[in-house]
Order: sequence, then structure tokens, then C-alpha cells
Amino acid sequence: MTDTNAASPNDNDPAATPDCYVQTLAVQPPLQVPPGFASFSQPTQRGSTVVFRNLAELRAHGDGATTYWRYGIHATPTSEALCQHLAMLEGASHALLLPSGLGAISLVYFALLKAGDDVLVPYNVYGPNREHGEWLARDFGITVRPYDPMIGAGIAELIQPNTRLIWMEAPGSVTMEVPDSEAIVAAARARGVLTAIDNTWSAGIYFRPFDKGIDISVQALTKYQSGGSDVLMGAVLCRDEKLYQRIKGVRMLMGWGVSADDCYLVLRSLPSMPVRLAAHDRAAREVAEWLAQRPEVARVLHPALPDCPGHAFWRRDFSGASGLFAVVLRARYPRAQVDAFVEALRLFSIGWSWGGAHSLAVPYHVQTMRPAGSWPPAGWQDAGELVRLYIGLEDTRDLIADLKAAMEAKLVG
Repeated sequence: MTDTNAASPNDNDPAATPDCYVQTLAVQPPLQVPPGFASFSQPTQRGSTVVFRNLAELRAHGDGATTYWRYGIHATPTSEALCQHLAMLEGASHALLLPSGLGAISLVYFALLKAGDDVLVPYNVYGPNREHGEWLARDFGITVRPYDPMIGAGIAELIQPNTRLIWMEAPGSVTMEVPDSEAIVAAARARGVLTAIDNTWSAGIYFRPFDKGIDISVQALTKYQSGGSDVLMGAVLCRDEKLYQRIKGVRMLMGWGVSADDCYLVLRSLPSMPVRLAAHDRAAREVAEWLAQRPEVARVLHPALPDCPGHAFWRRDFSGASGLFAVVLRARYPRAQVDAFVEALRLFSIGWSWGGAHSLAVPYHVQTMRPAGSWPPAGWQDAGELVRLYIGLEDTRDLIADLKAAMEAKLVG
């Protein structure tokens, strides 16, 4: 009887086939892929197990002087390529990848804070960041205090001996204020306090946080870096080596990693990101300027327009604008009527996560998101409900016609 587990000389070149059974060859085939293949695509190298050449390498535990690779959750050649690419674009020295933008925010908190510490968070911060701070205050003994995003140098008065971190967001993800980051950083550095910024809106292209002295940048790569509304990923970036090692160590302990396939998708989109950003910028400004002329609108909150709080800081610090902005409708329109307007839009989908090709609209009742009396700002006349708009890559003539039709149909009287 023939042994079906034995390798047959006819299965392959006999000179290249080791003397092994078929099952072993199925697991450890002696492949000889010809070298010299080159393309623009970064190879997708998946792996949990990292194979070491000897025990000395294994026992080095990823010491960069001996071997860079340790375990697939920490890094693969594909994720390393993405980290380097992101760092170059934003002017950082190091980048760490997380499963989401919120994961990146979480990493900063857990790496830098302990019980008894204090952190300052602006009113206009990304909602889950604010909720994260509330959780830390409730369960971990960390004091989290909100501050006015337009406080500027006045933040010095809020810094306490136990203040370890000051968050910024530029601009705020809903109300779009642009802070005076230079003044906040100066006050923080004078007291030895670290600063972190959510730089998702600029995609690390239009605002250079490290040139401003900010210590840490957080981004949701889910947005423009992906560009397809189909990837969840975040990043923490910094320049300081000691700070990087501290954050990296906590990331390893938390067991946070990302898939090589998702890294590949982001890497594939990065070359087109500056071109896409420029298209979003042009389209959003056109729509924002049109909305500023509408009788239904009390104020357009787009950093490139004078009505937006912090417009002067945007002009000083940014080289462009994003596709995300907000409009404040007049006070005579109740929430139900504003909701009807949003639902009447045909080309604007209703959804949270922006940065892709499709336009989005979401209404917000800002009074429930901020301390009492902080919204609307003093001096704003006839300010009602807010609608955040994301302008995708559709033709702006169609988007404007859609907005006009929905306004005329639902915002009457």
C-alpha cells in the first residue's frame, strides 16, 4: 500500500524538496520566491509569532540594539511603515498605533496620570474624551477640571501643583473654537505641565503641534488618513524620546495593537490625503460662505470665517482648513424643526464619523454638553440649535441645492 503521507518526488523538484512527509511540507514548505519584485504598495505582513534566529535574540526582549521585533501585537513591518509615515507628515519623531481614536486618548490618560493627579480639559473637547475624564475622576481618583477653550494665557491661573496634563482640541469638534495654543503651551511649560492636543481636524497636515511646543498629538486615523469610512484606528505622536518610551511601555502593558490589514488600508490612502484635504477645504469654504448669507442662519462656525471664535489663531497657526464645520440656526427654530431639516437632506447622511467622501449632518443641543451658562457665548444674538456639517467630495452645487431645498421645506415661519 502506498503511504499517502509521504512526499512524492513528482510533487516538486526533487532537488529542492526535503525528505519530509506531506504534513510537514504543508506546515513548513521550502519556498523559493524569486527576489526583485517591487511596487508602490507596502507589503502587508501579518503575524502574531515573531521568529527569532537564536535564543539570544529571543531573550533580548525587543532590545533595539539586538532585534527590533518582539511580538506581533507590538509591531510588524507594516505597522512600523505606517508609524514612520505618520510621524514624517506631522513632524513627529515617534508614532504609536491604537485600535481607535478614543483608544489613543485613553493611552495618553493611562500613561501620564495616576491617582491624585489633576488634568485640565476644554469644554469643546471630543465627547468621549470628556466622558473618559469623568470615568477617571469617578473610579481612579484623578481630578478632571473643564476650562473655557478660549482662555489662552489665563489657563495659568487654573494650574495647580498636582496638574500633570492639559488637553487642547483645535478646533473643537462641535463648536469649532480655535484655542490660543501658544499661550496655553507657554503657561504649561512654565509650570512643567505636559500638553496634548486632538489634532484630528487638521489630519496633522494643516496644524503642526510640535512646532508650537505641544508634547503629544492624538489623531483618529479613522478620518482623513483612512478616507474610506471603513477603518477604525488612532495614533499617538510625540518628539521626546523619554515620553515616547513611557507611552509605548503602557501601550504594551495594555495589550493594544492593530491589524496589518488595517495598516495597509491607511497606508494606501496616505499618498492622496493632501489632495483630498485640499478638495474638502475648498468645498467646505464654499458651502460655509453660502450658508453665512442665509436668513435661517445666525452664525457659521468655520475657523476660516471671521465669525468663528479663534479665527485669528487659525490664521496664525494653520495652513488650511478641514471639511468639518458647524452652523448655528436662529433661535426661532425649535429642536424638532431642526431635526426635520436634517432628515430632509438627501445628500447629507446622518452619522458621526467624518473624514470620508460622503457628506454628513448631525444636530447638537450644545447646552447639554457644556457647563450651564457657557453656551451660547456672551454677545451672540438670536443663537439657536447647532448643526454640524461635514462636506465630502460631492459637487458643491448639488450640496448647496440640497441644503436650500431642506431649509425652504422645513425651516419656515
